[in-house]
Formats: sequence, structure tokens, C-alpha cells
Amino acid sequence: MSGQHLERNHNSRGSGAEPGPVSGDPWLPAGSGEVLLVTANVRLQAETERIAAAVGASLRTVVDSSGALPLWDTVGMVLLGSDVRELPPRRRAPSVLLGLNSEGDALWELGAALGAERVAVLPEAAAWLAEHLGRSQDPDPGGMVLGVTGGCGGAGASTAAVWLANEAAVHGIRTLLVDGDPRGGGLELCLAAEDAPGLRWPDLAGASGSIGTGQLSDSLPQAGGFSFLSWPGSRDRPLSAEPGAVAAVLDAARRGFELIIVDIGRGTESLGSFAWDCDRILLVVPAQLRAAVAAARLLQELPPVDTALVIRGNAGTVLDGPLIAESLGLPLHGVLPELRGTAAAAELGRLLEFGKRKAVRRFAESVLQLLDDGAV
Repeated sequence: MSGQHLERNHNSRGSGAEPGPVSGDPWLPAGSGEVLLVTANVRLQAETERIAAAVGASLRTVVDSSGALPLWDTVGMVLLGSDVRELPPRRRAPSVLLGLNSEGDALWELGAALGAERVAVLPEAAAWLAEHLGRSQDPDPGGMVLGVTGGCGGAGASTAAVWLANEAAVHGIRTLLVDGDPRGGGLELCLAAEDAPGLRWPDLAGASGSIGTGQLSDSLPQAGGFSFLSWPGSRDRPLSAEPGAVAAVLDAARRGFELIIVDIGRGTESLGSFAWDCDRILLVVPAQLRAAVAAARLLQELPPVDTALVIRGNAGTVLDGPLIAESLGLPLHGVLPELRGTAAAAELGRLLEFGKRKAVRRFAESVLQLLDDGAV
């Protein structure tokens, strides 16, 4: 297993209950470096043209989908204005949905409906968009961003994220574990690493533009052989990370790490920022009816990112897993072992110690192997 073979994929969610490759080809940069902007919004046009000129990107602007049709699948990137509500038939999803800060949550809902890979709110995300356009001709997509979230409260997503990061580090994969939930109490407490020197989210929450790869990786704390970026495990009122800061941090992380595991959380704020920057998402669901119902509701809030199911349970859960996966329309990616004492271990900062158990390592290794094989 090698992080160098971990593939990124922006296809739609899997539809089968069994693990296996998703349909479609792995994500690859398009052959042309030209950027297509589709919008009739004069302000969006002006903002984007200014940004493209600053980074030397070749930008072609059309006002509607019909005018974009001849160019859509030949350009390197498609930027879609929020005034365009329909895509040309049988065309790939837009790379970025552009909107204005006055549009609020409706912009994220539209992005999900259109299958956009990213959402950028202008002018706040101007620095991020400039960097994104500047990399449009770069053939190296960087490391994979794997999101982990729970289908219900207490599902075990944080535990799964820690164990996956630990196992990836054991296999020599340059790994970063990111705490995506500012109200989750601080992932560093699960690692007993609250005193480890390095940056936390409050140090980066206002960042924008480009963050140097070495600048980020050299400044983060470590535990279990991997780097981590956590919200502080304190009683202080948490600050929210701006979407631009999240994008800047994860872009720098892609350049410095092979695998970035994001414990997304379940809050609307986290789902609306961190989830959109993930290449793949694992949905952790206990083998219970109510948990499956809650997970079905949460799925409606996730962006159009490849998503797979992880069932939490004991040995008998192996029989329930495929049924739950089929009901959710997701591929089954593994069974997270329900070990006695796991909750106490998380409270005492001993999750890394539990991660050495055979059942845990089998689970984590099987998930990483499926990622390595390109399956979600």
C-alpha cells in the first residue's frame, strides 16, 4: 500500500451495496488549460476576469449554457455563475460554482444540485480562486482529501478518522488529520496531544490566499506518526474558520501530504465548508434502524462527492451491513469494530493505543486498501 497511488475521484456517489470500483474514470486534469466562465452576471464576470488576468489564466466568457456547449468538454475548467441554473445535457459537472456573498445558503444548495466540485463566494474567495486558476494546468492533483462524518450523533466518525490516520502513518503514507468540527471539543484530546507544540485552527482561521506547503507542514503538531490540525480542547468559545481559510489550508495540505483525513462533524457549518473540499467521504453509521434513518437525512446535505458507508458494530453486523448499504444506496466500505472501552479510551486520550489492536488494524487497512485501489 502506498499513498502515491491514492486516487482522487469526483464522480457521483456509489449506488451499489458491495465494495467495488465506482463508475467512471478517476479524476484527471483536462487536456486544455483554457478556463470557461459561464455567466451573464456582470459583477461575477468582472471579478473573475480580474482574477484570471492577475494569474495569467486564459479565460473565455459566455453568457449561457447554449453558448458554452461547444466548449464545455474541451476546456480545462468550467466556472459557472449562480445565475445559470441548468447544465448542457450529458456534460461534466462544473469545476466551481461562483456566487456572491448576498446569496447565502442557497448558493450551496445550488452547487449540490448542479454537482459542482467547489463553491466560491466572491469577493471573499478571490484569493482562493486565483490560486485555483493558477494551478489549472498543473498535472499533479496532490494528496487525497478523505472526509469522515457520522450518520448520527455518536456514530464513531472521530474514532474512525483517528484510526485511519494512525494506520496510514504505519504504512508510511504522509498523513494529516484535520479536525473539521469547531464544536466537537477538540480532536487533540482523543490523541492526548493537547500539549504538543504546533498550530491549531484559531491560528489559521483567518488565513486567505496561498499558504506555503512547508510553512504548514512544519508548523503542525504530531501524534502517532501523523500530523494533525485540531480545534483547541478548551472551554473557550470556538471561532469559525472562514471558507477561504479552509480552502487555503486544504490546498496547502494537498501539496504537502499524500492523505488528508478530515473529521467533518455533522453541523451545517462544517458540512457547508469542509465537506465541499473533500474528494471522498466515508459515512459512519451504527447498525441500528434509527441511525440508518438519520443517515439517509444527512446524505441529502452532503455535496456531490463520492460517498461510501462504514458500519459500526460487532461481528454479527456483517450481516446487517449490506442491507443498510442497499437502503442508503451506498457502497459498503467496511465494518468499524465496536470494542468495549472505546468511549473511555477516547475520553482518556488512548485512541491511538486502541488503534494497535488487530481488529482495528484490519478495519483500517481494508479501508485504505480500497482507497488505494480506487474504490469508494
